[in-house]
Amino acid sequence: MNNGSPSRLFIIPHSSLIIGGWLMAYEEMKHAVWQANMQLIEAGLVVLTFGNASAVDRQAGVMAIKPSGVDYKTLKPQNIVVLSVETGTIVDGDLRPSSDAPTHLVLYRAFQSIGGVAHTHSTYAAAWAQACREIPCLGTTHADYFHGPVPLTRHLSAEEIREDYEISTGKVIVERFREAGLSPDRFPGVLVANHGPFTWASSPLEAVENSIALEEIARTALLTLAVNPGGGTISQELLDKHFLRKHGPGAYYGQP
Repeated sequence: MNNGSPSRLFIIPHSSLIIGGWLMAYEEMKHAVWQANMQLIEAGLVVLTFGNASAVDRQAGVMAIKPSGVDYKTLKPQNIVVLSVETGTIVDGDLRPSSDAPTHLVLYRAFQSIGGVAHTHSTYAAAWAQACREIPCLGTTHADYFHGPVPLTRHLSAEEIREDYEISTGKVIVERFREAGLSPDRFPGVLVANHGPFTWASSPLEAVENSIALEEIARTALLTLAVNPGGGTISQELLDKHFLRKHGPGAYYGQP
């Protein structure tokens, strides 16, 4: 916190976070985001300082995210930066937030159901993004997480790259979903053309889980097409069965 003052926790109204049924104060929010970032490292999805995870508190109107360029080996919960969702200004923290923070903010503003976002340059998912190809749904591993192909954004224009690059990145993600009528609840991630994957969920830890799943989906799809380049996609019936048994009102996978 700025100037080491703990009083900010009590001055800012509604300074609590509701994620996955848990009620958290700012410190717990920052710890959850720190833990999510650490899991990206543990899962092997991040090298050097590439990648970040964040969480949103919609009641308080704030987002917490990893600081820019800080080595994961030295990252501490107190380093996590809290920003206003409305303005993007820092409301808690002394470090500069991730350079991808504007992208996260665009996603939180557009996708009201999500509570956490993760971004990596993980090898296999980034390879599909750099190849500018959606990941086709070839089997049930994919169908357990995505209700169809993993979507790909269009290329950014030269003007979008020059002006507000990170905001433009968020906007092309939102554009892709809105133009195709895709639900962020049924497609918990995207490939940004020539860049890499973003995933989301109801919490930062679940967003990281979706990053792990997306990397495995990308790897398995690549191997599948190497074994059988002419192989077809999963049937709609099997796709629906695997996705809907885990997601939606009729889900029965796991424990209640």
